[in-house]
Amino acid sequence: MDSSIVLRVKDLVKEYGGTKAVAGVSFEVRAGEIVGLLGPNGAGKTTTINMILGVLEQTSGTIEIPDKAQMNFAAVYSNVPGNLTVRQNLKVFGLLYGVRNLKARIETLLTEFSLEQFANTRAGVLSSGEQTRVALAKAIINEPKLLLLDEPTASLDPSAAHIIRDKVKEIAKQKQAAILWTSHNMHEVEAVCDRVLLFSHGKILLEGDPRTLPAQY
Repeated sequence: MDSSIVLRVKDLVKEYGGTKAVAGVSFEVRAGEIVGLLGPNGAGKTTTINMILGVLEQTSGTIEIPDKAQMNFAAVYSNVPGNLTVRQNLKVFGLLYGVRNLKARIETLLTEFSLEQFANTRAGVLSSGEQTRVALAKAIINEPKLLLLDEPTASLDPSAAHIIRDKVKEIAKQKQAAILWTSHNMHEVEAVCDRVLLFSHGKILLEGDPRTLPAQY
């Protein structure tokens, strides 16, 4: 596989009782690239993410990731444990990922995501925007080469969503992470993504630059 390709999905299928939730999807994501999976609820975006993560087993098709240890994930429905403080959460996940110099890495992330004042606050009492910042800090604690984001801004107000979008673009540019971002918001995909895959009924209908694709179709 081309060394710049961090994720390759080929002819991916997921069936439930004869119904294809994902029906032969193929795409690639390269280092430093943000690719959006755009489509309505039920289009197959989250199912695709879950197969890449290994949470679901595909019915057929292949998923190629050069280094699965260098992958991480965040989603609006997958908050960190609410009974732990922000610092405790980062420590637990850092230990799980075997992060070196973990104490220093945690301090860097607290600063980077403006979480210093919440370091000793239980995550469950934070606002949606603050919890999303914690989840994203957790998701990059191991400096992943592949970052999967499933509608990370879905419950956020416009200001908080803007902060998260800018942070993700920064991660892709500075760390050369490959990022797969699912959304049902075309304006968000235009603002964040380099390329968009339009999902419908488990298939990719269109692919291209999100800033020019609407005018073409």
